[in-house]
Amino acid sequence: MTNSSELIFLTGASGFLGSHILIQLLEQGYRVRALVREKKMSHFKSTYQRFGDQLDVVPVVDIATDQIPNAFKGVTAVIHSAAPLGGRVNDIDEMVKGAVDGALNIIQQAEKAGITRVVLTSSFATVVNLQYKLTDQDWYPVDTREKAHETHGLDAYRAAKTIAEKEVWKFAESHPHVDITTLNPPFFYGPFAEGFSLPTPDYFALSTNLYYYRLTVQNGVYPVSNFYLDVRDAAKAHILALSSPRSSIVGRKRIVIASPHEVDFNEVVNLIKTERPELQDRLIKTPSPEYPMKKLPFNTRIEEVLGMKENDFTPLESTVLEAVDGVLAFEKQWIDAGFKIDIPLIG
Repeated sequence: MTNSSELIFLTGASGFLGSHILIQLLEQGYRVRALVREKKMSHFKSTYQRFGDQLDVVPVVDIATDQIPNAFKGVTAVIHSAAPLGGRVNDIDEMVKGAVDGALNIIQQAEKAGITRVVLTSSFATVVNLQYKLTDQDWYPVDTREKAHETHGLDAYRAAKTIAEKEVWKFAESHPHVDITTLNPPFFYGPFAEGFSLPTPDYFALSTNLYYYRLTVQNGVYPVSNFYLDVRDAAKAHILALSSPRSSIVGRKRIVIASPHEVDFNEVVNLIKTERPELQDRLIKTPSPEYPMKKLPFNTRIEEVLGMKENDFTPLESTVLEAVDGVLAFEKQWIDAGFKIDIPLIG
């Protein structure tokens, strides 16, 4: 089956998740118009030159303000996966601007161009609250720019993503002809996609795989949550959303999506010890903390809207080992290039 008649506009195409979405789209026959930061454009083009005219690249300086109407011509649908990385952006105003204004700027321009299908990467962080219900009806309580100024660190990231998603749903209510899907995954782990490049140490660009990298340090730290989604499954979900039933049929498509596999980080560390014995002496020494739940119950909306069933998700063992292999491959590359390794344990 070919999708060559469909042109998908993709933001965040050079990121951890975005590069997987890009490759899956291209390999399924879609044409892709990727929005890439101007300074990365030349390298990005050369990396994916094997796809030829199937891939078009558009430069952007500031996703929150750049006006690029020509870039939306002929586009069938938009996948907006770009977002400020928690830990990299420390200024709350900058984080909110990137998350909120970036999303609205892209969606508003798409609507003006006549595009009526939008898929947006949100976050599980937007549903976390004190009651710990964690459904598509729940929200993180910090949902205004004023309240966001009282946050920092991970809470600032949660606030920015929550404000952004709420603004997107406000837009959806006032533009019912635009069919919007938000995907709300927890941390995603797994291999890096073809073309994902980090020639110098840039730990936060490892995205949430950084949490597994921290398990390879004796005094390392565990992730704040054990909910997760394999990055390949996350990318697959975005692409399935392109052909999902419209909201007028299935209701608001805010999809809380996580792997159905249980996670015990003591078992994860033992898995790495067993399958990668050369790492035994460097792995985290402290036992895993207790988490409220070992997994998030499978959300039936995932199957109803996206068609993904519980047995469609990547096994935990594959996710863990390929994530670890990926970060250590970058580590070796950096060491061979003469860089000193200093894995950040906070942020």
